[in-house]
Amino acid sequence: MVDYKELASYAVILIIVLIAAQHLNVVVSGSMEPVFYRGDIVVIEKANFLGLHEFNSSDVKVGDIVVYDAAWFNQPVIHRIIDIKDINGTTMYVIKGDNNNRTDPYYVTSNQIESRVLTWGDNPLVIPWIGHISLWLRGL
Repeated sequence: MVDYKELASYAVILIIVLIAAQHLNVVVSGSMEPVFYRGDIVVIEKANFLGLHEFNSSDVKVGDIVVYDAAWFNQPVIHRIIDIKDINGTTMYVIKGDNNNRTDPYYVTSNQIESRVLTWGDNPLVIPWIGHISLWLRGL
């Protein structure tokens, strides 16, 4: 006999887990050390999650850590906005990894910003080490 209440509770739990998983991002490099490390997971909010706008990518500010679609790398990059420039009427962001000597090679537009790392006070929300499982499974 099927217990529909139990089945419904499993469905709700699965939906919550799937939504939560979409708000976690595994760190794949050491470019943001010591803020977070390779294999850590950061908690993010998305500019567009199934049509919902959890934040406006045009409202990011200097100091925000964002996940963006980099023209120079084949995966999204998690770095900090260090400057904002107006170039011919377009807002452009200068982005850099905290542990890098140079800024990222290209300016970034708000359309490239996919997510922003959530913070508690001034500290990003980080789940340490657990992302190593994902890196291992992906061969990274």
